[in-house]
Amino acid sequence: MYRFPRVLFVALAASSAVAVAGCGPASQASPAAVTEGPSHPGVDAVFADLDRDGPGAAVGVLLEGEIVHRAGYGIAHLDHGVPITAGTVFDIASISKQFGAMAALLLEADGRLNLDEDVRAYVPDLPDFGVRITARHLIHHTSGIRDWVHVMSLAGLERSDVISFDRILRMLFEQQAVNFDPGAEYAYSNTGYNLLARVIEAQSGMSFREFTRQRIFEPLGMSRTHFSDDHLEVVPGRAESYSPDGDAGFVRQPNQLTALASSSLNTTIDDFILWMRNYETGEVGGEEVVSRMRERGVLNGGETLAYAHGLTVGEYRGLPNFGHGGSWAGYRTNFVRFPEQDLSIAVFCNVSDCDPARRALRVAEVLAGEAMGPEPERVGTAEITDAPPPMPTEAQLREYAGRYRSPELDMTYEVVVDRGSLIARHWRTGPSALAPAGEDTFSGNPRLFPELRFRRDGSGRVVAFTVTGGRVRDLIFERVGG
Repeated sequence: MYRFPRVLFVALAASSAVAVAGCGPASQASPAAVTEGPSHPGVDAVFADLDRDGPGAAVGVLLEGEIVHRAGYGIAHLDHGVPITAGTVFDIASISKQFGAMAALLLEADGRLNLDEDVRAYVPDLPDFGVRITARHLIHHTSGIRDWVHVMSLAGLERSDVISFDRILRMLFEQQAVNFDPGAEYAYSNTGYNLLARVIEAQSGMSFREFTRQRIFEPLGMSRTHFSDDHLEVVPGRAESYSPDGDAGFVRQPNQLTALASSSLNTTIDDFILWMRNYETGEVGGEEVVSRMRERGVLNGGETLAYAHGLTVGEYRGLPNFGHGGSWAGYRTNFVRFPEQDLSIAVFCNVSDCDPARRALRVAEVLAGEAMGPEPERVGTAEITDAPPPMPTEAQLREYAGRYRSPELDMTYEVVVDRGSLIARHWRTGPSALAPAGEDTFSGNPRLFPELRFRRDGSGRVVAFTVTGGRVRDLIFERVGG
């Protein structure tokens, strides 16, 4: 329902500001939830396991335009025992995409961006792939542009390395092919949203960070929100990210990513509540643009996608909803809105096993369960009975041995036979054992070689291999030796 903007809470009491505890160990911090406003006992119960001396979550819930729950659970920074509050800053990962899409729609409304124009008209550095890619393709993940997460892993980068916006674009500008004809299929691509950010910069004359600050965050009063464009920047009150480490407790997961539009939005629950309310008020964008955010993509063949403008549209137990999740380093985040119930939920976690999507749905069950249909039935997993393909002989494996280079990545792997097994190796990635998966086809480390298929020339000699998996298809490595 569209509403006129209402007066929001203006400031937090001193006790609800981001806590700046002393430099003692985390065990000195209170593990109790930090409740800073309205709270709901049923929602508290969903996060009871995070009231601890470990990382946790910040949660904000709007119901019929009012804040009904606003709290933090667990510790934001284990080194110093700083508790999580509604004012703690999180990197919300891929939830960021809806802000990239909103920025594009605002620029379109200004008459400065045509979503159906070839993006090379705006970014001439983009290679000519022989197909026409538009901003609309980028928004709906139908461009065919390869996702940088897998590509950069193949190039030897660790996820904890510095992965900057400029480095992602440099990688993109070296690509020689796309996965498929634009608009023919859906394949999630972070790279597509990074290219969208560069389009917005070209057409607005501002950095993406500045454009979103001026056009989205500042008008909504989101004063502690920004797209990170410098991994060395000091951000007061920002939560560290962690993963569980068995008996050792938790280990830090470094975050040095600045992937504009696709990720890297730093914000708080307090600020994000203002954004969730914008879906009701249309304060930024107006009713028309806010409504367009939920318009789903359509493939060339007429199939309507679940993916809209940085949002996935669906339903849960019979109730229509839309939202998005995020995952990077140890951050796990989720936002979901049930428009018919006027219910919005945001869960920001700083630990990798938090499962914010499931927790957000449990919160929805607490507050809107009476309107829901029956719980979905659990679907069992079919037993796999297919026998593995036969292992090639050592003589057959030696046909594949050699050095293979990707000109797009400037990366060369050596494929060797070692004690009857085929190994792909590079000093940056370490060795990856390749198991047979079919004729001339192998699988290895899923982050690198989910499917590796060797190619032969007319005489039967192996001349290349291609890598395919998830968001990358047929990335070619040409044989250059051996």
